[in-house]
Amino acid sequence: MNPSDVHVVLCTCPAGAVGALANRVVEARLAACVNVVSGVTSVYRWEGEVEEDTESLLIMKTQRARLAALIEAVEEAHPYDVPEVLALPVEAGSS
Repeated sequence: MNPSDVHVVLCTCPAGAVGALANRVVEARLAACVNVVSGVTSVYRWEGEVEEDTESLLIMKTQRARLAALIEAVEEAHPYDVPEVLALPVEAGSS
């Protein structure tokens, strides 16, 4: 596989949602792997207020052809009204 066909997708979520979300996208073959980084502190503005929460960061690896379906599945299953989903193309990497 060409590394340029791979995307890394980042998403923060509450600890209680990590397992279900990670398992869902891997079982559906929308992501090849999901790494979970626990204990991430997020500072953000929500509804006019500055908030600070401890979350987990999901690092998902997927193919370009599955990217839209992965984002849709994450947004559908995520407990937040507006989940953060960032897709980054991979320029190089191991096969």
